[in-house]
Amino acid sequence: MAQGTVIRVAPARPTRAVCVLGTSTQLDVCGSAPAGCTSVSISASPGVVVDVTHSPPAKKTPSSCSKWPLGPELEVTLSMKTASRSTDDQKVQISYYGPKTQPVQALLYLTGVEISLLADVTRTGKVKHFRSSKHQGSWTWGRRGHGAILLVNCDRDNPTSSGMDCEDEEVSSSKDLQDMSLVTLSTTTPRDFFAKHQLVLHVAKSEMDKVRVFQATRSKLPSKYKVVLGPQQPCHRLTPPGGRHSMDFYVEGLAFPDGNFPGLISLAISLLDSSNPDIPEALIFQDSVTFRVAPWIMTPNTQPPQEVYVCSIFENEGFVKSVATLAKKARCKMTVCAEEDNMSDQWMQDEMEIGYIQAPHKTLPVVFDSPRDRGLKDFPIKRIMGPDFGYVTRESQTGGISGLDAFGNLEVSPPVTVGDKEYPLGRILFGNSCYPSLESQEMHQTLQDFLAAQQVQAPVRLYSDWLYVGHVDEFLSFVPAADRKGFRLLLASPRSCYRLFQELQQEGHGDALLFQGVKKKKQHKIKDILSNAVLREQNSYVEKCIDWNREVLRRELGLAEGDILDIPQLFQLVGNSGGARKAEAFFPNMVNMLVLGKHLAIPKPFGPIINGRCCLEEKVRSLLEPLGLHCTFIDDFYSYHVRHGEVHCGTNVRRKPFAFKWWHMVP
Repeated sequence: MAQGTVIRVAPARPTRAVCVLGTSTQLDVCGSAPAGCTSVSISASPGVVVDVTHSPPAKKTPSSCSKWPLGPELEVTLSMKTASRSTDDQKVQISYYGPKTQPVQALLYLTGVEISLLADVTRTGKVKHFRSSKHQGSWTWGRRGHGAILLVNCDRDNPTSSGMDCEDEEVSSSKDLQDMSLVTLSTTTPRDFFAKHQLVLHVAKSEMDKVRVFQATRSKLPSKYKVVLGPQQPCHRLTPPGGRHSMDFYVEGLAFPDGNFPGLISLAISLLDSSNPDIPEALIFQDSVTFRVAPWIMTPNTQPPQEVYVCSIFENEGFVKSVATLAKKARCKMTVCAEEDNMSDQWMQDEMEIGYIQAPHKTLPVVFDSPRDRGLKDFPIKRIMGPDFGYVTRESQTGGISGLDAFGNLEVSPPVTVGDKEYPLGRILFGNSCYPSLESQEMHQTLQDFLAAQQVQAPVRLYSDWLYVGHVDEFLSFVPAADRKGFRLLLASPRSCYRLFQELQQEGHGDALLFQGVKKKKQHKIKDILSNAVLREQNSYVEKCIDWNREVLRRELGLAEGDILDIPQLFQLVGNSGGARKAEAFFPNMVNMLVLGKHLAIPKPFGPIINGRCCLEEKVRSLLEPLGLHCTFIDDFYSYHVRHGEVHCGTNVRRKPFAFKWWHMVP
């Protein structure tokens, strides 16, 4: 909020002051009142508005209606109607009265100026050229909220650059400017005003490494832009001419909200009195605009797909072809990462998560690069980041990166309502251990802090360290639905699988084989699976782990049982590199699917064939096709499943951003 100084007057000599349009300036008429005076009257030029209040209201007589009793209860404020054409062109006369003294007068000469720091505080996508809003120095959430929004300029509009646009001090093109937020400084003053006054644009030292401000120069076209604020540059002195003038500034964010940065940045303007070179400058007026850096937002499976990513590796041609066919049906683009770029690292989901950032004037897809750094480590920054495609990553300064830091362990729910609390952008889901120990794995705190700091998709912590890989996409997924909440949560379910196999055995299909048609793979009869006490005990343990997560998801996402579908799946316990026994899918894990609108790419389970059809596929179809979904089962057995992953692990999707604007919510 704009703030001016107190004006103090004295009868000994005239006082001169500056009054900024749009502000009310306090006038102290009591501090220098002559001895013996008990009341005061005030008159002013037509361009000055005088507001006098007395608490409690003073008793007046008709003969003294313009006089006010002096005392601490008297408050006088001044404001200007228009900017002055010349210095001191407005006058205020203060007259003091006493029962035993002659009237004494004090004169105040005022210069009215307009100084407005303008930004898109109403979030319409345009800067409205009116005087500074009284709310622009604060930032509030909600549909009636106010405050400007800033994008981290994390794309690469300059094709010759190797880094993000925010890493250099240049404006490479008009496209680069579009990633920034416009701020206009508008001034109207007498012609000679800045001979004795100074304007300073500034940002807090604690925020100067989070923002960079360019000033547009009004020289010959094309316009040039110089850095005036940013790292190691907390302030900049401006030299505007007198009269009516405006300066444009372009502001880019340099850092996302994080554990040590709430995302708020204030850009301020200060007016200083520099009329006497022998004494320091005095602060006359200050105004500011508060920005919130736009959060990085994930998109759930229920958002329409726009682009699919998959790796080409040795002997996965059939897999890539199947995904391409489905992408074509879903009418979305497909990008294949060549083997020379992925270095035989096929786990596209683990390497990155594609979300977006948004301001009223611009929406930008942004890839979040995981810290796992395997063969695909250069793909996000070298192949994904580019013009209008941003990049962000978080790296541990202390090491300790684990498998849970890969982004197969990072999902987001569709929009939900939990009690009275709405989550219009859904909630982030990630897996951790159930309790810390020397052997347990957890998502690194650096990642957890970043995700929580975005605020708009409040994270939910799940239990996933019981799995061999440890990722939440091994036991859950979401698919769109036209009814209920607009989606279904899919959970892997050993209980559902055993129930199906028991029904089939009772119908006389106990000799039907699992893995029929898979070369060099031992086949298992339904009756042998059901009689395997060790396998059943292991799956009982897995069911308990999934049930724990089921209750967390029901509570944190506000789900009923009707919102959840159980996908038949068996697991087995195997030893990991540390000797601990962890769960992995016994047959291809169908919940680890690729969702492209109504088209689902599901790992082919190679279940027992009953009446010419895979019983597991038929069961899944019976659950999902009534929702209007189309199931395609893809053979990923040797290219992904035996390497501890499935279809979802080997693909990634850029999806359409939410229509809902994040600033309309209240976290």
